[in-house]
Amino acid sequence: MAKTATKKPEAKADKPAGKKLPTKKPKHTHHLQKGKHGGTMVVLVNDLLHVGKQGDLVEVKPGYARNYLIPYGLAVLPSAENLRTLDQYKIKVQKAREARVADLKVLAEQLSRLPAVTIEANATEDGHLYGSIGPIEISKTLKGKNLLVEGDMVKLEHPIKEANTLTEVPLSLGYGIETKIQVLVVALAPGKK
Repeated sequence: MAKTATKKPEAKADKPAGKKLPTKKPKHTHHLQKGKHGGTMVVLVNDLLHVGKQGDLVEVKPGYARNYLIPYGLAVLPSAENLRTLDQYKIKVQKAREARVADLKVLAEQLSRLPAVTIEANATEDGHLYGSIGPIEISKTLKGKNLLVEGDMVKLEHPIKEANTLTEVPLSLGYGIETKIQVLVVALAPGKK
């Protein structure tokens, strides 16, 4: 036991007394501002369904902010600079939103004056379609008439599977603007494609 006690002081004597051990540098992590429910606070750059409107300061799950919203440019962190410019940004956003609502109202008026939209599709002799007519086909037909209606704006309950039918299709254009159009599905003549 005496030998082990004498070796320890010798080990300390081997180290120079004037040399300091390196200290760990503090890590500079970008801490995200926490909300009152423990989520991450972000400022939305675009309108997001079920999250908020453009320019809003919202609280979302940390992974959603870190892995989706911020990398894809849909939201920014609410830094002091971003919060200072938020009021000016909200004014610009409000003007852009008013212009978009005006455009959508004009589009709704054009759609309401539109006679039945005719879509041709392959069908059997009994009038059953080989496929079906869904929101995407209706959207393509309306875009062919220079009416910018996206597929997610078409609120069709069930795909149309019968030829020679007139169906009323509701459209939700956004910002609470809704309208309806008539869609007529016609069977293609044999030999036509």
